[in-house]
This record gives sequence, C-alpha cells and structure tokens, in this order.
Amino acid sequence: MRPPAFDLDVLRTLVAGVELGSFAKAADRLGRSTAAVSAQLKKLEMQVGVPVLRKSGRGMALTPTGEMLLGYARRLLELNDEAHQVLRGTELLGQVRLGMQEDFGEGVLAHVLAGFARAHPRVRVEAQLARNAQLLVQLERRRLDLALAWNGGARMPLSRRLGRVALRWIGAGSAAEARPSPEEPLPLAVLESPCMMRDAAIAALNRACIPWRIAFSSPSLAGVWAAVDAGLGVTVRTAFGVPPVLRLLEGLPALPSIGLDLHRCEDTPAPVVQRLETLISAHLREVMAGWPQRAPVR
Repeated sequence: MRPPAFDLDVLRTLVAGVELGSFAKAADRLGRSTAAVSAQLKKLEMQVGVPVLRKSGRGMALTPTGEMLLGYARRLLELNDEAHQVLRGTELLGQVRLGMQEDFGEGVLAHVLAGFARAHPRVRVEAQLARNAQLLVQLERRRLDLALAWNGGARMPLSRRLGRVALRWIGAGSAAEARPSPEEPLPLAVLESPCMMRDAAIAALNRACIPWRIAFSSPSLAGVWAAVDAGLGVTVRTAFGVPPVLRLLEGLPALPSIGLDLHRCEDTPAPVVQRLETLISAHLREVMAGWPQRAPVR
C-alpha cells in the first residue's frame, strides 16, 4: 500500500502555528480562516494516524509524535522552498556582503549560505567572521551589507532583534559538573577584552563570591574552544556553535541573556540582500525556538 503524501500547505500551517505560538496567528499570516486551519490539522492527524497535538491549558501543545513530525515538516518545506528558489534563481543578480560572529560560522555557512548559493548561482556572496566591534565598524563604513552580531548596548539605526539568547557555562565533555572550590580559583578560558561574555562570566562569579582566574585568553573563538576541550578552563558563550566535544555545565552562577541583532547597511537594500536577510532570520529563529520549552500554541 502506497503511503499517503503529506500536503505541504498543511505542514506549513503546523510549522507556522508552533513558531508563532498560536494557530490563530498562523491563520492570519497564511491568509486562512481558523476553521480552515482546524480542518487542515484534522486532516494531518488522520494521515499520521495518531494525535500530533494535545490540549495544554487554553492552548495546544505538540505530542511526542508531533515533535517528530515538526522536524520532518521543516525539512520538507526547506527542500520545497529551495527547489522553488533554484528554479527562479536566475532572476537574482548582484552581490551580498555578510559579516558575523564566529559563533554562527558553521551553522549559517552550512545551512543558509550553501543553500543560498545553490539557489542563486549568479549572486556573488562574500562572508567574513569577525568580532562584534569589527563588524559594526565595517557596517558603518559600508563594507558590509548585513552583520549578525550580539547586542552590546550600541544603538544601530537599521537593525532587527532576532531574539535573546541565554548565556551558558561551557566545559570539556569529559569534565565533571563544575563545582567551584573555595580554595582554588575557577579557571576561565575567554576571548581577549573587550568581550561581553567574558565580562558577564566575571560579574556572575564576583556576585557569587567565587574566586576566578584567567587561565587562557585568545583573540579567536576557535582558540577558546580548543583550550576548553584541553581542560584549561571553562568559558561562557551561548549554545550557538558549541563544538560537540564540549558540553553545557550546571552548578555555576546564573548568567543573563544577550540580544542577537541582524544589522543592515541600507534602509532599502537590494533584493539579494533582502533575500539573504530573510533566510538568516528564519534559520536562527528556528534554531532558537527549539532550545527552550515551547509555550502551548493557541
């Protein structure tokens, strides 16, 4: 018996409802009535054969099957949208210059820029990794079209807040849970100053009256990751780009969250820049949506 084919429009409704936290909002975004959305979700559950949503307070939450389906839905929609863009890719011409923090190099380069390059072979992409201050200077000098940077309090006129990301303590994968000794200062492996995350780590330890010392300092994040993996110290970053050999630690003082902004050089950028901006925003918001426990969707 041939398995039923999933309706991509139905899958798009499911993904939109989860990401927006409301199926009513998804209906508005997709230009459908709430009754039509309900019918789509019923059709989807009939195809799957088991519930994908369950009641949770006044809204709905994904079942374990729904969580699994959500991952497949995103992959199917991404492939569908990429195919559409590839077939229309010759319509976009020009170049786009992107700057970003090292944290996003692997994820954005692999999941966004690679697909963008395939979809738009006649667009020239120039990308560079740099630290926050350098990115903002390059943007002000109009040497970048887009800059993905952590928010350090500087106000930029043409920026979009993608969200806030929790800072986390990170240590070697083989290390025991971090339990600071009152006798021994906690060793830190951090970026050279100025660095917002270095400052956040020190401030948190000082508030908790935990002694610390800088065991390793580097101008590059790759150096910090290598030092942490070698057991020279722990560091503070977000969950973006953490190497699989390292792990998030518990047992250390609470840390704040940090804003993530996508800056543009021009108020009305070229279509190629707008397209890449949209793809980066969607990718990072999807990644961040998967970290905390999602609220029930209504």
